[in-house]
Amino acid sequence: MIIKFLGAAREVTGSKHLIITQKDKKILLDCGLYQGKGLETDSLNRDLGFEPREIDHVILGHAHIDRSGLIPYLYKLGFRGSVICTQATLDLCSIMLADSGAIHELDTKQFNKKRARQGLPPVSPIYTRRDAENCMQLFISVAYDRKFYIDENVKVKFTNSGHMLGSSVVNLEINETDGLKKLAYTGDIGRKQNMILREPEPFPQADYIITEATYGNRLHKAKKDASKELLHVIKHTCVEKKGKLIIPSFSVGRTQEIVYTLNQLFNEGKLPRIDIFVDSPLSFNATEIFRIHPYCFNDEMQHGLRDDPDPFGFHRLHYVRSAKDSKALNDRKEPCVIISASGMMEAGRVKHHLANSISNPKNSILAVGYCAPRTLGAKILRGDKEVSIHGFVYPVLAEIFRIDSYSGHGDYQEMAEYLNCQIKDKVKNTFLVHGELVAQEAYKTYLEENGFSNVEIPEKGTWVQV
Repeated sequence: MIIKFLGAAREVTGSKHLIITQKDKKILLDCGLYQGKGLETDSLNRDLGFEPREIDHVILGHAHIDRSGLIPYLYKLGFRGSVICTQATLDLCSIMLADSGAIHELDTKQFNKKRARQGLPPVSPIYTRRDAENCMQLFISVAYDRKFYIDENVKVKFTNSGHMLGSSVVNLEINETDGLKKLAYTGDIGRKQNMILREPEPFPQADYIITEATYGNRLHKAKKDASKELLHVIKHTCVEKKGKLIIPSFSVGRTQEIVYTLNQLFNEGKLPRIDIFVDSPLSFNATEIFRIHPYCFNDEMQHGLRDDPDPFGFHRLHYVRSAKDSKALNDRKEPCVIISASGMMEAGRVKHHLANSISNPKNSILAVGYCAPRTLGAKILRGDKEVSIHGFVYPVLAEIFRIDSYSGHGDYQEMAEYLNCQIKDKVKNTFLVHGELVAQEAYKTYLEENGFSNVEIPEKGTWVQV
């Protein structure tokens, strides 16, 4: 069996890992879009490193675009194998990939206007909304903890990784000529203290592990602190300063956690009497999908549903769907909270809200998740005095806050504790992916100090035979 590392190698985006069995079965673990890589992004996404028509199966750990976002491109280039995932992941992909295709079409249209002014020919989007809709016919859903026989030599089982709705560890059993080989691909590992979802569950013993290292050198605060911190920032911005609070947030997972926290504060009578807007059609649709998958919820959430059947809705919470209503928020003078995508502040409606609010000291910006190093979010968080948004330079005068405890990724202690479900002496190799190199190196040292051996940090394009 050969493992090729084709994305998210020494970086945190574009996840793609190709498994080639001795019988030449080609299985792709994730097929993610590169995001936040500046001018490199388009070429990185178009250069897959393999022939799409030769791929037999894509096995998808979860629905985030950095994991799933190139599946429509594969389809466009002729891939007609199956995409295997959990039911919740399938449902989320049905809206997230279509949304991604629409964004590519819009971005390309705007880019071509600039090219026309320069006398250059137009370019085509990497894929369209129609490509995204059409690729969904390839998806097959499998329930957690059920073995699915891809063929007589390959079995897959999904176990809950606790990172987002439907996320899973991909557990593969592959019969090779030299014996049975067991590979676990953890994808992103969630946190034990999750506001909504069940905690990560142990996965079967593996010979080889491919695992993330996003926060390989960081520790999070406890999630119980997040509610207090969020309430403090809201009161400071909207009550004391009488300004707007902009919360850039991923549409799926993070937004639902923020709304759930606000719902709890509202029920407890602690939330100030201000309007709260979730300005993202994708967030609205994703929240509807959350509502139909309650088996993914933790015990506390399920118990709470008995008293509050709608934990994602309350008085003064408004879901904004139309572009017209979104633009109207820019003219609003009253204090309010605006939650809008994307979380890294690289695309979507949040950029308009940032452009409208970032130069007013009455306002605040609250980051609630990871921002890749070259993204607008990273520039704002590191304290840049000026930032470019939609080609215009804006002074950063709004207050900047950050709450790390909302992260859907475990920190290095939480990730390592999760891997303790394995008998370490039986793990032949552990490959660290999906992390910046400095974080991976720190995590590698921590794992080795805690009993793991043969921990490797593969470079993009490298391969190993196991």
